[in-house]
Amino acid sequence: MSNARTEEPKKTAKIDLHFVTGKGGVGKSTVAAALALSLAKAGKKCLLVELGNQSFYKDYFELDEVGYFPKSLKPGLDIALWSGPECLKEYARHLLKIESLYKLFFENPVTRSLVNIAPALPELAILGKITSGPPRNVGPAMPYDCLVIDAYATGHFLALLRAPLGMSKAVRFGPMSEQSRSIHEIICSAAQSHYYVVSLPEELPVTEALELSKSLESQVGFRPIQILNHVLEGTTDSDPSQTLQPPSLFNEAMRVQTENVRNSQERLKEYKLICLPFVLENQALSVVESLATEFSTELADV
Repeated sequence: MSNARTEEPKKTAKIDLHFVTGKGGVGKSTVAAALALSLAKAGKKCLLVELGNQSFYKDYFELDEVGYFPKSLKPGLDIALWSGPECLKEYARHLLKIESLYKLFFENPVTRSLVNIAPALPELAILGKITSGPPRNVGPAMPYDCLVIDAYATGHFLALLRAPLGMSKAVRFGPMSEQSRSIHEIICSAAQSHYYVVSLPEELPVTEALELSKSLESQVGFRPIQILNHVLEGTTDSDPSQTLQPPSLFNEAMRVQTENVRNSQERLKEYKLICLPFVLENQALSVVESLATEFSTELADV
C-alpha cells in the first residue's frame, strides 16, 4: 500500500464524524472499516482512524505499517492510528510554530511528566485532533469529507467523550476552556457527529449495547445507531417457531439464531437498526467489501 498523497487541504463546510463503539469481540473494528469503505464508495474522501498505541488493522489488512500519518488503503479511503501523546505533539508544533519552542516545552522531563499525569489530557488531545477540521479550524487542516473512528470500547469511550466538558469545568477561562467547549459542542452535534453501537444478536451483548447507548445518549443528547453484527442469512425474516424437516443440528441452530435475532430487534426497536450478515470469507478485505455493500443501502438516512 502506498503512502497517502500529500495535497493542499481542501475547504469543506464540515467534516462528518462517525464514531463506532461497542463491547470487545463484537466485530467493532471490522464494522468501522466497512462503514468507512462504504462512505468512500459513495464518493466521500474518508479517513479511517484507530485510537491507541497499537494497530489492529496492520495485521488484519496485512499492511507494512499503520501510523499517525494517513496512508492509502483503498481509493478514497486512507487509514491512520492516533494516540493521545502524538495528537498533543502535533497540536503543540502547530501552535508554537517554532520547533525550538516545542522542544523547550514538550521535550523536557518535567513538562513530559506533567502531561502524562494531567487528567483527561490525552483524551482531549485525541478529540481535538478529530474535530480539528471545520467548523473549529484549530490545528492542521485535514483534506477529508468524513472521519470514521474505530473508537474505544464501552466505558473508555464514554470517558473519552466526557473529557472536553470536564476540562471546560476545571479550566473556566482562556484558550483551553474555549477549545474544550467547542470540542464538546461538535461531539454533541447530531448534524456533524454520528454514533454507532455494535452488538451481536445475543442477550448479553444486546443488554450491554442498550446500557452503553443510554449512557451515550445522556452525554451527547441524541440516540446512536445500532449495528447488529453477524446475523445469519435468512434469520431476519423467518418464523422461529417453524423448523425445517427433517430435524437436524443445523436447523436447530438456525431456529435459535432466528429467535435471538427477533428478540434483539424487538429490544432495539426504539433505535435505528442496521443488521449486518455473517460473512463466510477468510480474507479481511473481502469481508469488509461485503459489509460495505450492506451499509451502502443504509447511508442515505445517516
